[in-house]
Amino acid sequence: MVTNLYEYQNKKEFTGTYQGLEEFLDDIWRKREKVSYYTDEDSEKIEVQQFLQFIHKSKEIKSNKYVGVIHFEGSKINLLPKIFFDPSRDADKDVHVIQNHILWWLSYCRKIKFPNYQTSLGSTKSDFFEILIYLFAKYTNELLSNSVYQQYEEVSNELSFIKGRLNTNEYISENLSKGRWHKLNCTYDSFVFDNSFNRIIKYVTTMLYNATKSPDNKKNLREILFILDEVSDVKVSANDCLSIQFNPLFGEFETVRDYCYLFLNNSISLDYKNDLKLFAFLLPMEYVFEDFIFGFIEKEIADVKPLSQIRTTYLDQNESFLLKPDLFLKIGEKNVIADTKYKIIYKDIKDSKNGISQSDLYQMVAYGIRFKVDEIKLFYPDTINGYQEEENEIIIKDELANGSEISIKTYQLPIINRQIFANTTDENLELKNIFIDTKIKLKNRLEEILVLTAPKKKLRLKYEYKQLYN
Repeated sequence: MVTNLYEYQNKKEFTGTYQGLEEFLDDIWRKREKVSYYTDEDSEKIEVQQFLQFIHKSKEIKSNKYVGVIHFEGSKINLLPKIFFDPSRDADKDVHVIQNHILWWLSYCRKIKFPNYQTSLGSTKSDFFEILIYLFAKYTNELLSNSVYQQYEEVSNELSFIKGRLNTNEYISENLSKGRWHKLNCTYDSFVFDNSFNRIIKYVTTMLYNATKSPDNKKNLREILFILDEVSDVKVSANDCLSIQFNPLFGEFETVRDYCYLFLNNSISLDYKNDLKLFAFLLPMEYVFEDFIFGFIEKEIADVKPLSQIRTTYLDQNESFLLKPDLFLKIGEKNVIADTKYKIIYKDIKDSKNGISQSDLYQMVAYGIRFKVDEIKLFYPDTINGYQEEENEIIIKDELANGSEISIKTYQLPIINRQIFANTTDENLELKNIFIDTKIKLKNRLEEILVLTAPKKKLRLKYEYKQLYN
């Protein structure tokens, strides 16, 4: 059974084990990793899970702010972004295209660490999670089949000769005192195959092998486990991936590390009631959108240098309230603050505010005053129902600063490729080629918004030249 839910939009009856699903998600929430995006500032104050809402009276479920997929006792629940919700559309037909959008957004992300490796996804008619497993398994299997990762690690062994340093205390208590004086307890660096990184790969591969239902994925994962047969089986976490660094000779393994981090940081696989078929891969969409826009500007907009959530300025003098704008943009000598808002605007034509909340404006005014920036951009995603190229500008006058003005402009950004919903694209295209038109459209839009707001360099130099001789 497949259930498709859009964030905060539709609700569906769940015909499976209703109470069991709720217990499973409660367990996930309690055991989530603290480094993951499941954690927010108020997470310690919230006792119930935030993935799904359970309406007990009608035994219905409703999605919250997370997107991804949940496998539970033979049922699959797709959690989809709200910007694709249209009650007149068939979600079963759209789900594959929606998941390809999520993959494209993730390809620009930095915080979530989606790897750069891409392949042909159009013909992969499977769910979002199976596609991610396919990318990891195919790439890792090909890489390990051609090269094996080894690294120096500190090991301790009993040897017949001194190597490295002699562990004097251990030698006296375990060897000399027991008549085994000829065995020397030493610690030394060894170039080993059974190292921390290979143990991470093996753990993630085993986890995914138990979760996937695809024969092709199982085949690739089984081959990885065969190559890593001599590597120890240990439990690892996402934090273990962060400590792994590579020299240039092993640069290709960075992609594998990033995949491992992605799965460990956003996936949950529990031996829940001895059933390993329970699995969840969940991402908070507001972070995906923020990270996507940051990564896109960093990669595609040459004249703009983005800084993400700088933490140097406080709202108050006692430094109790930290201000964290999503994007602090340096455009030449000009500073611009941009904030991503994963909200639907222009939904109600009768709304004079166009869906822009008053609290967002208060937040932007605080940014403008404390960062001494008079130009602020608010970025919203477009939706499946339309894209508005018009911009809204709101002027705020600061009466305490001699009437200084703060300009707050709002924009929808084109991040949806509507053409592929009509099945007019070649299914064998690579992901980056499927979205090439969307990429060009988004790049042109951001350059129009950001680069054209910067002062002309030639005009500035001309002005300075005149000043020197006047």
